[in-house]
Amino acid sequence: KLPSWARAVVPKIFYVTEKAWNYYPYTITGKNWSCSFLPKFSIHIETKYEDNKGSNDRIFDKEVKDLEREVCFIDIASDEIPERYYKESEDPKYFKSQKTGRGQLKEGWRETHQPIMCSYKLVTVKFEVWGLQTRVEQFVHKVVRDILLIGHRQAFAWVDEWYDMTMDEVREFERATQEATNKKIGIFPPAISISNISMPSSTRSAPASAPSTPLSTDAPEFLTVPKDRPRKKSAPETLTLPDPAKK
Repeated sequence: KLPSWARAVVPKIFYVTEKAWNYYPYTITGKNWSCSFLPKFSIHIETKYEDNKGSNDRIFDKEVKDLEREVCFIDIASDEIPERYYKESEDPKYFKSQKTGRGQLKEGWRETHQPIMCSYKLVTVKFEVWGLQTRVEQFVHKVVRDILLIGHRQAFAWVDEWYDMTMDEVREFERATQEATNKKIGIFPPAISISNISMPSSTRSAPASAPSTPLSTDAPEFLTVPKDRPRKKSAPETLTLPDPAKK
C-alpha cells in the first residue's frame, strides 16, 4: 500500500518487471518499475551468504564504487516489525522447531546459536524525479528493510515445512504457487522461467551447509546496477501531472 503522497503521482495502472539471477550463495534481483509518465524506477538487490554472524564488513567492496552507503543490521528476533504483520507463530523468540530443535531465539542468540548464517544484502534504489528523489528512495529502503525482516522471520519459523523437502518437491511447490498466483491475478499472469546455464568450472566459496556449486564471477549484463543518467543543471528532470481541467 502506497502512502498518500505516492498515490498522488503514481497512475492506477502500471506494471512491474523483475529479473533475477539466482546462483546460491550469490543472487541478484533487479526490478524496473515502469508506468506511462514516470522515468525508470529501479531496485537492485545483491545477496551473498556466509557462515558468520555478520562480521564481514568488506563483503561488497568490489561491488560498491563509492562510500555513500549505510550499513543496517537486521535481527530477526529482536527488531520490531509493523504490527499488522506480526504473528506469534512466526516470532523467533517463541518458535521452536520440532525437526531441527532450533529456537527459541532469546537476547544474545547470535553469540550462542549454531549453525548460524548471515544473509548480506546490497540494496540500490534509483528514482530520478527532481523534487521527489530523496523522499521516494528513503521510503523504498525502509519498505525493503521491512520485507527482508518479515521474510527472514518467516523462513526461520517455517523451517519444519521445508527442511526435509527434496528438489522435486521444491519444484512442485514452486509450480503450485505460480498456478495459484496466476489464478488470483487473472488472465495475464506473469511467467516464471528457470534455466539451467552451463557455467565455468571456477567455484565460489559457499556456506558449509551448502553443496559446492560452480559459479561464474560475473552476473548477466541485464542485472548490472543501473547507471546514473547525466543531468543538465539548467534543466532538471521534473514531474508533470495531468491537468484535471483539460479532461
